[in-house]
Amino acid sequence: MDDATRETLLVHALANAVRHENVPQPGAVLAMVLGKHPGLRARAKELSGALPGVIAEVADLSPDARKIRLAELAPGLHLDEGESCARERTLPPLEEVGPTGVVMRFAPNPSGPLHLGHARAALLNDAYVRKYGGKYILRIEDTDPKRVDPDAYGMVQDDIRWLGVNVTDIVYQSDRLDIYYDHCRRLIALGGAYVCTCENEHFKELRHKMAACPCRKGDVDSNLARFEDMLAGSYYEGEATVRVKTDLDHPDPAMRDFPAFRILKSPIHPRVDAEVYPLMNYSVTIDDHLLGVTHVIRGKDHIANTRRQQYIFAYFGWEVPVYVHYGRMGIEGVILSTSQMRQGIREGTYAGWDDIRLGTLRALARRGISPDAVRAAVLEIGTGETDIQFSWENLFAKNRDIVDPVANRYFFVRDPVCLPVAHAPCQVAHPLLHPGSPALGTRTLPFNGNVIIPGAEAVPGRFLRCKDLFNICIEDVGGTICAKYAGESLAEARAVKAPIVQWLPDGDAAVHCTLHTPEGDQEGLCEAVVAQELGRVVQFERVGFARVDRADTGSVKAYFTHR
Repeated sequence: MDDATRETLLVHALANAVRHENVPQPGAVLAMVLGKHPGLRARAKELSGALPGVIAEVADLSPDARKIRLAELAPGLHLDEGESCARERTLPPLEEVGPTGVVMRFAPNPSGPLHLGHARAALLNDAYVRKYGGKYILRIEDTDPKRVDPDAYGMVQDDIRWLGVNVTDIVYQSDRLDIYYDHCRRLIALGGAYVCTCENEHFKELRHKMAACPCRKGDVDSNLARFEDMLAGSYYEGEATVRVKTDLDHPDPAMRDFPAFRILKSPIHPRVDAEVYPLMNYSVTIDDHLLGVTHVIRGKDHIANTRRQQYIFAYFGWEVPVYVHYGRMGIEGVILSTSQMRQGIREGTYAGWDDIRLGTLRALARRGISPDAVRAAVLEIGTGETDIQFSWENLFAKNRDIVDPVANRYFFVRDPVCLPVAHAPCQVAHPLLHPGSPALGTRTLPFNGNVIIPGAEAVPGRFLRCKDLFNICIEDVGGTICAKYAGESLAEARAVKAPIVQWLPDGDAAVHCTLHTPEGDQEGLCEAVVAQELGRVVQFERVGFARVDRADTGSVKAYFTHR
């Protein structure tokens, strides 16, 4: 590749990195280059091959160094002001940012793979680390063995990498049990916690009456001894609980002496040999302080948890992080519940975690959604406190901007019927691979006397235009449906508003194709050369974009992306 073309790639990669404060995905840069420089579309494959090296060069630079390098290469280039303003509106400044930046954390349970709801928290935190500099901690909150799937440890990290989140440190809470135990002893010594052996229902009655349970009156030494007994296995499951002392007259009963530790004999944790586990509000507080978390961004459904955690911060005299609580994001049309997904997979309702009817990130990846599109959609939603409904159309629009400039076009014929065409001259059609890039070339579709068209179009009396071929009339001849050649004139077809249909030749140029959609499978035929697009997104003309997932001998399987 010549130096000038490579510099063009580098400039656009740097511009993307500076604008979005993130190392760009190759697909996004390629789409930008081909959109700005149509003359390069004929070299799309060559550009794709060079992009990994260009992206690596950008990744090696610090955010400030990228700005300097961009200014050197393109001193007259200005980032789009509208995009910059939109980014500022989406990501308002954080309060109390120190000179070394921020320390953010994303803290999923390893109960399954990540889904769209997780993506919002993961990407917003990542955007602020990129904005201010600092550290990004991936904290695996695995102290509830009932919510641990051993396979999810790897799945979560795979999904984080797919999103393009730059994690600084990975922390497993199951590795930190001794830290939690030690701080529990300190909290008891400070008079901020006690071991409760009341029956759960009895404690709930007392809490409802704003009355203290008898265990609350125990002295420090007796409570420390009880806690050691918990660790030694002297209590049965549910027989003893560590509780944080709060305001018994708090208007919210759930805030009154909330639990910090419990005993769980089963299931057995896959990573540690333990029976005493911290609950979320306790372990989160200890970790946020010890790991130096400066800002916490999470949903407003955690506001009550924030208030609980502030009791523990106060007992230890620790500085409280800055909290940002965003509104709920409704996501219709997909399953997000991990338990429901797992049950559906076990029962055979879903093919796996990447079944495109699910809302997992791996399901989005399988159907051809770019992580850059997910990032753009999430950052546009931002951190607003208002509840919103996630817009699939907005996500698809952003993904379309990425895939449309680079997706080759092909014919896909649903429910195909093969019809002889009377009086038609033999010829070879050469549809463009990409209408916006004639230099990319054409496909070859030889007409040999028969055409394969969608069954729904094979209605006697219809006048049709076979795209890039000729016109036909559908006829019923003695009970047999067939077609008759009706000329080459595209103008004539347009004058009578004839439907323009996809078609395929009868022979080796067509192969069986299953197009998986969230609404169900569509069976048909596609051009045989689609098999060469394995792993890429193509556009089935007048159907939509699809990612080619598998290509066997004489068969293609693709997943519908969007129109």
